[in-house]
Amino acid sequence: MLRLSQTQLKILEECPRKFQHSYLELLATTASPEHKEKLTWGSHFHLLMQQRELGLPIEFIIQQDPELGRCVAAFINTAPELFANSENSDSLRDSYASRIFRQAEHPRTLIFQDYLFTVIYDLLIAEPNAAQILDWKTYPRPQKSKWIAESWQTRLYLYVLVETSDYSPEQVSMTYWFVQLQGEEPPQKLTFDYNQTEHDRTKQDLTHLLQQLTDWRQRYTDKGEFLPQVEISSNLCDSCQFATRCNRTPDTKTPSPYLPAETPTDWLPNLAIIDEIFI
Repeated sequence: MLRLSQTQLKILEECPRKFQHSYLELLATTASPEHKEKLTWGSHFHLLMQQRELGLPIEFIIQQDPELGRCVAAFINTAPELFANSENSDSLRDSYASRIFRQAEHPRTLIFQDYLFTVIYDLLIAEPNAAQILDWKTYPRPQKSKWIAESWQTRLYLYVLVETSDYSPEQVSMTYWFVQLQGEEPPQKLTFDYNQTEHDRTKQDLTHLLQQLTDWRQRYTDKGEFLPQVEISSNLCDSCQFATRCNRTPDTKTPSPYLPAETPTDWLPNLAIIDEIFI
């Protein structure tokens, strides 16, 4: 059984050939120093928020990175209601509040066809009749919220919560908080409600995409057929680390002649930390 996350779904939908190189052949990729720095900052922010939710001291981390501390303080000041229960233990004695489940870095898994999906919610707040998925984004808010609504992270996270709980689609929502400060602007948020229509559409799209993946993997394993490539007109190849391997550099646009590496039978991406991806 192969494990998949929203990252793999995004790559698979954009370019199956890139999925082949990254996850079937396990070819290593490199990130620029700037990208690595952003990933490190994002990881530190997520760790800090998790420690804070657990009631662990965070002063040392803030002292090491004052900018990180400034972003956390601005976030809490912007949305104090989000952290009220985690700060006031007395409120947990209330008969209703005691039925609220809160957990940072909350993992969930779902078996769909022959694939195991793993999602990790930065914070899950589950009340008796409603549940919120919260996600911290450490890059500027995109101009078009539709891109986020249609992203596999939004769709998969909401789908998995409904499929692994007693909540109806209308009882769950997902909110993105863009926490890295941009000048004097406070942190911003985007909230997406859910419904049965969207739930059914996600199931249908997942079914179709995974049926394709199963067929492509079978052909790749049995006949050595490569997975399809994205159309050149998409302009995705210009920024892809596999452009040379696929002969999609500006000087050559012909199919790659190299032979595929042997496919590992038990390949498993590292799901301990699912890298934050730009939506």
